[in-house]
Amino acid sequence: MSLLANLTLVFVAGLITALATGVGALPFFLVDDIPDRWNVGLWGLASGIMIAASVFGLLKEGLAAGTIQEIIPGVIVGVLLVVVSHRVITHANVDPRDYAEADFKKLVLILGILTVHSFPEGVAVGVSFADLNLTEGPMLLGFSIPILAIFMTIAISIHNVPEGTAISIPLRAMGVSKWKMVWWSIFSSLPQPVGAVLAFAFVRFARDFLPFGFGFAAGAMVYLVLTEFIPEALELGEGLPNGARPELVAGILLGVAVMVPLAII
Repeated sequence: MSLLANLTLVFVAGLITALATGVGALPFFLVDDIPDRWNVGLWGLASGIMIAASVFGLLKEGLAAGTIQEIIPGVIVGVLLVVVSHRVITHANVDPRDYAEADFKKLVLILGILTVHSFPEGVAVGVSFADLNLTEGPMLLGFSIPILAIFMTIAISIHNVPEGTAISIPLRAMGVSKWKMVWWSIFSSLPQPVGAVLAFAFVRFARDFLPFGFGFAAGAMVYLVLTEFIPEALELGEGLPNGARPELVAGILLGVAVMVPLAII
């Protein structure tokens, strides 16, 4: 397969994860509000999926490709990227209203912020395709796709659904149309296919850095879970019985249970 064909497939995989964000807006075609209890469970599910994908997918492959000493620096850099993205987003103060009312300059600003925010997820997808057509795997359209790539694409896609719901809730309250909510949800994850292509190109041609790449993606994912997903769920559940912690724990356990079998295939 040519380089262009490989890059196109990776871009499509990243685009699928971005489109999955739009799925989070679809429930609003059926109901006006989604109960906080369900949202807490969804964030728990996303957390469990990402933890399983990072530990049993990315770190496992990183250890197969190199040593723990090569992986740890990548983990540290991945965490630092998320820390920087938190600071950028905090200082930018982009309101969901801007999604619906933005002019070109505002869209450029929002896209820049979203790039920093969702780039690690795209990196995780791109790194997982490092052995595309280099090892045996399921065949699709003439491509031999690594199991890890399928695993990560599914994991990020499922994770993006509650993120799309979280974006849609304030837009719905502002009277934004349902189809525009779907679009802006997808727009929030459009940097992911770009990040996937860049990460794939890097680890493909700098194979010595492959363990670093796996560590980078895993560190960013786990830190995102600990600093964004779980706190978001706990905040949503503040007014519910037991703080909705049972729903959160159940979601996490379900996410791990769903993804671990895929990781050990």
